[in-house]
Amino acid sequence: MDHGLTVGPIKGIKSSLGEMVNKIALGGANAVLGHIGIPLYAHRRYGPDIGLILHLSGSTSLSPKSNYKVLVNNVLDAVKLGADGVSLHINIGTKADPEMLEILGVVSRECREFGMPLLAMMYPRGENIENENDVEVVKIAVRVAAELGADIVKTNWTGDPDSFSEVVEGCMAPVIIAGGVKAGVKELLEITKQSIDVGGAGVAYGRNVFQADNPTKVVKALYLVVHKNYEVEEAIKETKIEGL
Repeated sequence: MDHGLTVGPIKGIKSSLGEMVNKIALGGANAVLGHIGIPLYAHRRYGPDIGLILHLSGSTSLSPKSNYKVLVNNVLDAVKLGADGVSLHINIGTKADPEMLEILGVVSRECREFGMPLLAMMYPRGENIENENDVEVVKIAVRVAAELGADIVKTNWTGDPDSFSEVVEGCMAPVIIAGGVKAGVKELLEITKQSIDVGGAGVAYGRNVFQADNPTKVVKALYLVVHKNYEVEEAIKETKIEGL
């Protein structure tokens, strides 16, 4: 739920962040990820407890250098807030990736000092990247994060289980996948299942959850696939998702 900083008040997170966090928590998600606005403005909650991953970097879609993610918060503030983890977005292959690598190294050291888990969002994106889902560039991006000490690495789905298994094999840290552009629920569950079957550790979905007709049911179905090893059709039947 970090999209508000990048693209503004889009569908699903226009105003009531707290209400959406409740819906996600009710589905059984392990954590919600977002900027400082979530603990500041989404604290009125009725749902179950849910982890907070504080996002530390960002850029806006209005910037001429939107691929350059700068630090907007720090690990110490995350500790003070009681966050369960922090995250960074790093684009590999853009002209600014040396600066972003430096940020990743600094934040990784701070995380080790404070015992704070670090999720690194690693995307091959920029002037040197022709295809962001190409397994050869995705493998490099995730390995960079592991080499610099990330605890969990989020990246693009490479399109099929065989290629994604190469990504998982080449990264010492657990790998989870991003949702990307909005997809149908069944397609989303099928991709999730394929990634888990070849060693993926989970998912970190944004618009495909908070813009869904029923975010709670979508999260519940994802929970069943990721944590309970359900087949896709079983998860759909259990959650009674409609409009696939």
